[in-house]
Amino acid sequence: MWSWLIPILTLIVGLIVGFVVGVFYLRSQMTKMQNNPEMLQKMAKQMGYNMNSQQLKQAQQMMKNQGAGGNQKPAPPSNNKNHPKFRR
Repeated sequence: MWSWLIPILTLIVGLIVGFVVGVFYLRSQMTKMQNNPEMLQKMAKQMGYNMNSQQLKQAQQMMKNQGAGGNQKPAPPSNNKNHPKFRR
């Protein structure tokens, strides 16, 4: 019985610890990207996007707003005729 129970428990504990470590690592990398536009641009290029300086600033601002706990007011909808809210 113990020959089955110990590997299963070890697997479960390993998955939980791996997930927690991964979350903290990802959060630290996202924080570094907020302060380093070169790192953000490198990640965008790896994903197949070329970002100019205005897009980089906008992405950094968006990441900072999300990191602030989401207590920022959302932007009002634009008067774009292609926006689903304004279509008829």
